[in-house]
Amino acid sequence: MGTSRDAGASSPGATQQPVMFDETQTASTAPTPKDASTVILVRDGQSGVEVFLLRRATEMAFAGGMTVFPGGGVDPSDGVADVRWAGPPVSWWAERFGVDEPSAKALVCAAVRETFEECGVLLAGPTEDSVVESTAGFSEARRQLEARELSFADFLARENLVMRTDLLRPWANWITPVQEGRRYDTRFFVAILPEGQDADGETSEAAEVAWRTPAAAVDDWRERRSVLLPPTWSQLATLEQFDDVDAILAAEPEISPILPELRFVDGKPWVLFPGDAGYYGTGALPWG
Repeated sequence: MGTSRDAGASSPGATQQPVMFDETQTASTAPTPKDASTVILVRDGQSGVEVFLLRRATEMAFAGGMTVFPGGGVDPSDGVADVRWAGPPVSWWAERFGVDEPSAKALVCAAVRETFEECGVLLAGPTEDSVVESTAGFSEARRQLEARELSFADFLARENLVMRTDLLRPWANWITPVQEGRRYDTRFFVAILPEGQDADGETSEAAEVAWRTPAAAVDDWRERRSVLLPPTWSQLATLEQFDDVDAILAAEPEISPILPELRFVDGKPWVLFPGDAGYYGTGALPWG
């Protein structure tokens, strides 16, 4: 970290588009959450595990200005992608995330695609047991993917690459509260940064990027240098417990859907979720 897009402690303060709630919206009237995939990219650093974080561009309609992991919504092409697949079968992913197989395939494809689009890390290789050493030669394809001018399946086929789903691990499942206008049913994955590849911020969706230890990222939030949504804060707090990336990959977390509950206390929004005790009273909140 330390590029012009550094999202670390050097930032003087957090500026974001505040999350807006509709108190009248109920489970029966709320929009159906859209499937999404988020990838927690990790590596071993001098001070322990480091995670790759992006501060989203303030003008983004969802989570603008907030610090997040790479990820995004499932694209219709993800579910029908005809790709060479290395790793656990689709049925295994479906069981782990509690979804049908077409949805599982779409979620995994979206995870690999979004990671490449948002930070240039490609979990694919020329064979089932290799990974590309550099993605520098794919910059135009990356632009086309982000602009939806090229499908991820066509890109992999053109470059004769195998998608390495074995480099991913299922991690968590969070659903946006019913009172929000934009809702996502997000599956979280973890993945190790492949050797030889670099994560960057060359995407229109990121204003700043950085590698941070989970503790340092939480400290940035606590000092109001960043804004973390509850799912991001929760994953960082969990990752603080691991000494290295091997321990993270060996973990088998129970994945149950978490749907935070919104309440208003003294006229202010209060989002309840498992382990939320440390979230209030210190850091910057997404709703101002």
